[in-house]
Order: sequence, then C-alpha cells, then structure tokens
Amino acid sequence: MRQKVINILTEIRPEFDFNQATDFIENGMLDSFDVITLVTTLDETFGISIDGTDILPENFSSIERITALLTKNGVQ
Repeated sequence: MRQKVINILTEIRPEFDFNQATDFIENGMLDSFDVITLVTTLDETFGISIDGTDILPENFSSIERITALLTKNGVQ
C-alpha cells in the first residue's frame, strides 16, 4: 500500500521526493487541489470512498497519515 501511495503522489507532483518529506502540506508539496486529486485517485485505486469529514490537511501530511486513513477505510 505504501508504495502505491508514493506512486500516486509522484504522479500528482513529480517534482518532489515524497519518501524524504515530513509534512507535505506544511512544506508546500501538496495544495488543496492536489489533495482533492489525491482523494479521487485513492478512492479509484483502492475502491473506497473517503468520507468528507476525513478530508483534512493533517490526514494527507505524510505517507503514514495517508496509509492510516486508507486502513481506516478498510484497505489492507
């Protein structure tokens, strides 16, 4: 799952190394449009529907936070 998330992030913003970053939002690596694109892509890739109440910057600030959100939504 981790590698799939990294691949998706790299497709959205290829200019950044998401393996090394600590906070994607704070570091300006993802903006609000990128987060919406990410949510849509994660939904399609993993066959889930991320609830609107979970679309918060802190849930998309790192690989760990994104994978935790996916796990919460039933992705193994």
